[in-house]
Amino acid sequence: MRTYDFSPLWRSTIGFDRLFDLVESAQRANEDNYPPYNIERVGEDRYQISLALAGFSPAEISVTAEQNAVIVEGSKPDEAKCEYLYRGISARPFKRQFNLADYVQVRGAAFEDGLLKIELIREIPEAMKPRRIAISGAPAGSLHQLEGKAA
Repeated sequence: MRTYDFSPLWRSTIGFDRLFDLVESAQRANEDNYPPYNIERVGEDRYQISLALAGFSPAEISVTAEQNAVIVEGSKPDEAKCEYLYRGISARPFKRQFNLADYVQVRGAAFEDGLLKIELIREIPEAMKPRRIAISGAPAGSLHQLEGKAA
């Protein structure tokens, strides 16, 4: 796998720390494909993560929402060992982390038919949304006169 050196960018950028950390962690990650999952867009600002968790019960799964991440962990209690002739349903412990963009929040999670579904929504605060500025009919010179009086 090709690796990239981001040090020249650190000298000339400010505030992109999180982006570089995400790229570097993606490069270092030894991607484990368990459990399998889907990420879907179900609306303009709505998303859903679905994880296939056959053999797990809701009590054996935990979902934790953090600042910009959602972490799903699962583990089965130690059971009496039985003799498997073939074991195709994995029951190994797992931890999967999904990094979230700014303003994306976890709305809820549901477990149904062996699928854990996590609902996400992006809610941009009103102060961050674009807004239209009304233009008054005053002449351009009057704006400078008002600024001079305020100073």
